[in-house]
Amino acid sequence: MSDQYIAGVDEVGRGPLIGAVVAAAVILDPAQPIDGLADSKKLTERRRNLLEIEIQEKALAWALGRAEVEEIDRINILQASMLAMRRAVEALPIAATHALIDGNRCPELPCTAEAIVGGDGTVAAISAASILAKVARDREMILLDSQYPGYGLAQHKGYPTKAHLAALQRLGVTPIHRRSFGPVRRLIEAG
Repeated sequence: MSDQYIAGVDEVGRGPLIGAVVAAAVILDPAQPIDGLADSKKLTERRRNLLEIEIQEKALAWALGRAEVEEIDRINILQASMLAMRRAVEALPIAATHALIDGNRCPELPCTAEAIVGGDGTVAAISAASILAKVARDREMILLDSQYPGYGLAQHKGYPTKAHLAALQRLGVTPIHRRSFGPVRRLIEAG
């Protein structure tokens, strides 16, 4: 076993108007390859759920990190995404020696890191992280849908769809809406 532990890191939930931004970090086991890893957005929900189980069983290490709505509103979504990714890497049960980050910038990490644009579709470990983060956030939106009925969170996962914007107008802003995001902020300002 080499002493190189390379973590793939990705986040999900920068665009939604509601809920946390969730990141995952995954160190894959070269001895146990996982077939079918791809950008989570290109996979069906069923396929993501099956891959989530396989990733959790076969990876050397994996962890989730998050930044909550209050943090997003306080430091902005980009900084909150960086914070969630850092928390995911720091939560790994095996310390990563290097991290491959999906996107064009890296959070401050306790290891070396490089940003890879489109990495969620080209680097297996980043694909795995993308899948874990998306499944976790989607599952949370389904749970929040029962707490906040009428917004359609189980369907659109908090993204600013026509249905979500209409529900926001009709039902108002919930405690889990991101107040710094335009459509929510404008509603609050309109009183």
